Amino acid sequence: MRYMASYDMMETIRNTNQWLGASALAMSSYPALSFFPNPAFQWISAWGEVTERAFSRMVMKPDWNIPSFVAENGQDRLVTEEIELTGPFGDLLHFRVQNRTTKKRKVLLVAPMSGHYATLLRSTVISLLPDCEIYITDWHNARDIPVSAGKFDVEDYTMYLVDYLRHLGPDTHVIAVCQPAPLALAATAYLAEEDPKAQPSSLTLIGGPIDPSAAPTEVTDFGHSVTMGQLEHMMIQQVGFKYKGVGRKVYPGLLQLSSFISMNSETHADAFKNQISRVAKGEAHEHDKHNKFYDEYLSVMDMTAEFYLSTVERIFQKHEVGTNDFVVNGKKVDIGKITTVAVMTVEGTKDDITAPGQCIAALALCSGLPDDKKASHVEDGAGHYGIFAGKSWRNNIRPLVLDFIDDHEKATPPGYRRKQAADAKVTAVENTAAKDTAAKDTATQKTTTAKTTAA
Repeated sequence: MRYMASYDMMETIRNTNQWLGASALAMSSYPALSFFPNPAFQWISAWGEVTERAFSRMVMKPDWNIPSFVAENGQDRLVTEEIELTGPFGDLLHFRVQNRTTKKRKVLLVAPMSGHYATLLRSTVISLLPDCEIYITDWHNARDIPVSAGKFDVEDYTMYLVDYLRHLGPDTHVIAVCQPAPLALAATAYLAEEDPKAQPSSLTLIGGPIDPSAAPTEVTDFGHSVTMGQLEHMMIQQVGFKYKGVGRKVYPGLLQLSSFISMNSETHADAFKNQISRVAKGEAHEHDKHNKFYDEYLSVMDMTAEFYLSTVERIFQKHEVGTNDFVVNGKKVDIGKITTVAVMTVEGTKDDITAPGQCIAALALCSGLPDDKKASHVEDGAGHYGIFAGKSWRNNIRPLVLDFIDDHEKATPPGYRRKQAADAKVTAVENTAAKDTAAKDTATQKTTTAKTTAA
């Protein structure tokens, strides 16, 4: 499969389905057909609309579309993205909030490179923006990167994080989600030895495979069921002539998407059948739940072959981070050298991708870190996506992460957020009591006045 022809064949199939959907939508919408009312035309039009949208999203990078939010003073705050640092394989983005003084909490969100764009963390960004200055790793689609840019594997990914942390400074708080958690831990350990002053203030690891052997899942089982030669033969292709990265060996996004869908094929099939029915009945709309989810889910990106293969071999098969044997640029990284960076792990009890036990293994590896700088949380009932987005993240995990950041933030005293919340609660109780007292006084005064008038 390591040929341009197979890559171009997948793109041809995708393009053909997009064209078929657009054609069905256009043909069934001819005004002349209105002379012969037939529900079949509505269903053909609905099928075309859903099909065209689905297959066109597979080669599009979603926009961030971060909405404005209301600040403490009641003013709307507009949010724009600006590139802080640029590179051939990824950029460091900063979400600038207009007319707002810089927040004390500086957070670097490390987005996964596992098939989807960094926009997968859109809801995470939105939830943190009112309280933090947010930076995020925005990885590029490998198909758009010329071969002349060179390779990009797990070591290069780690060094990108090192460069970002050196740029942002030691008052940075890192939140690594899923796949990059072991590499964020390795980057912190690398800085602990090579450039201690550039270490972040805290490191929060959310659902990351620090030690995949600690709790096997289907993902880890797959990593051990194939040889690297088999994996390269089955998964790696060369980018076709349509893109700038022509000739680059990649794990194609379309191939990844087919794997994602096959894991829950019946669920996805039902979702699209129901959406076609809703469109035909006029019940669907542009921003409904289906479109919101699948516009993001179907937008996939190619990974460089060396990154994908080195991740499987070094993280999942050899467990180099989990056994503290990870090497970067020929130098062994010792996680035990982390002595000042506070580390927190977050897991979900129903996470079937990174099962509980894989991420918390990071705390044992940080042997040089005092216990008061370690923390962990297991969210009951939360799946993989729920621990960084959705209700579990918003209501339970996000407040814990912000408290953890404040407890290890040089610019704020420990317990700052908790103290604020307690003070606000006391103030609310006092205000309620004052209102009740005032209401009683007013009622008493009215009763007295009424009695005096009657007398």
